Amino acid sequence: MLDERARILLKTLVERYIAEGEPIGSRALSRYSGLDLSPATVRNVMADLEEAGFVASPHTSAGRVPTPRGYRLFVDSLLTVQPLEKGQIAALEHQLDPGQPQQLLSSASRILSDLSHFAGVVVAPRRQAPRIKQIEFLSLSEKRILLILVTSDGEVQNRILFTETAYSPSELVTAANYFNQHCAGLDFDQVRGRLDAELRELKSDLQRLMSAVLAVGDQTLGESSERYVISGERNLLDVDDLSSNVRRLRELFDLFEHKTGLVRLLDLSNKADGVQIYIGNESGIAPLDECSVVTAPYEANGQVIGSVGVIGPTRMAYERVIPIVDITARLLSSALTYQATA
Repeated sequence: MLDERARILLKTLVERYIAEGEPIGSRALSRYSGLDLSPATVRNVMADLEEAGFVASPHTSAGRVPTPRGYRLFVDSLLTVQPLEKGQIAALEHQLDPGQPQQLLSSASRILSDLSHFAGVVVAPRRQAPRIKQIEFLSLSEKRILLILVTSDGEVQNRILFTETAYSPSELVTAANYFNQHCAGLDFDQVRGRLDAELRELKSDLQRLMSAVLAVGDQTLGESSERYVISGERNLLDVDDLSSNVRRLRELFDLFEHKTGLVRLLDLSNKADGVQIYIGNESGIAPLDECSVVTAPYEANGQVIGSVGVIGPTRMAYERVIPIVDITARLLSSALTYQATA
C-alpha cells in the first residue's frame, strides 16, 4: 500500500509522462504535484516506488517512467476520467444511425479510431455454427471429386477434393450415405467429435473422405470467423513509442491480419461488466506487450453480443480513451436494440 504522498507523486508522474513522452525528473514532479516537497524528498519517494516496481529509470536519463505495474495502479485507483461532452455524444449518436444496419459496426470502429487517434476495433456478433443438412460426392475424374455440402441455412459449399486413390461411384454414394445418416443436423464441432471416435473403425478409403469433409468444415468455419472490423491501424505508425521498434510493429500488424488471437482477447470482455483494460503483457499476446487494449461489451435487447475496443501504446491518455470506448459501446447497444425492435 502506498501512502497519500507516494500516490500523488505517482499520479503526477504518469500524467506528465503521458503528456510529454519524456522521463520525468524530481524537480518537475515537485513543481507539478502541488506538494510542498523538496526535490531530495521526491527522489527518496521515487526510489521507493522504483523498488516496488511502479516506476523505472531509463539508463540515459535521471528521470523516471511508469512501468506496466505503475500504469495498472494509476488506471485502477488514481485516474480521473474526463467524460465526453453532451455535444460530442450527440454527434456520435448521429453517426451510429440504426437506419443503416450494415454500416453500424464499421461506423463504430471508425469513431473509436478518430476520437482516440489509435486503432479502433469492433468484434461482430458470433455467428451460430452452421449445421450440416446433406453432403454429396461427385466424381470429376479418376482422382478428383466434387464435394457438395449443404448447410441448414441453405448455404451450399462446393470443394474439389484431390485424392490419392480412385473411388467408384458406388463408393462415393456409400460414403455420402454414411455421412448423411450419422451427421445430418449436427454442426462441424459435433461432427468432428462423432467422427473422431468412429474413424478408426471405418475402412481406410472412407476415412480419407470423412477427413476431407472435416477439413472443408474447418475452412468454412474459418471463412465465417472474419468477425471484426478494424480502423485506423496506420495511426499506430505515427506513435513514437511503437514505430521505433520495427520488428514489434510488424508483429502487431500480423496480429491484425490473422485476427484469431485478438478476437479471443476481445471476446473476454463479453463476459466482463463494463470497460476492461489490458496493459502490456496482461493481454497474453506478445505483439501487444508494448500496447494497451481498452475494451467494453455491447449488447442488443439486454444480451451481450460483441465488444468494442481501442488499441494503442501503453502511454495513452486513459482518461480520454476509457469514456470513448464506454460511450461507443453504449450507443452501439442502443442502435442495435432499436434496430431489433423497429
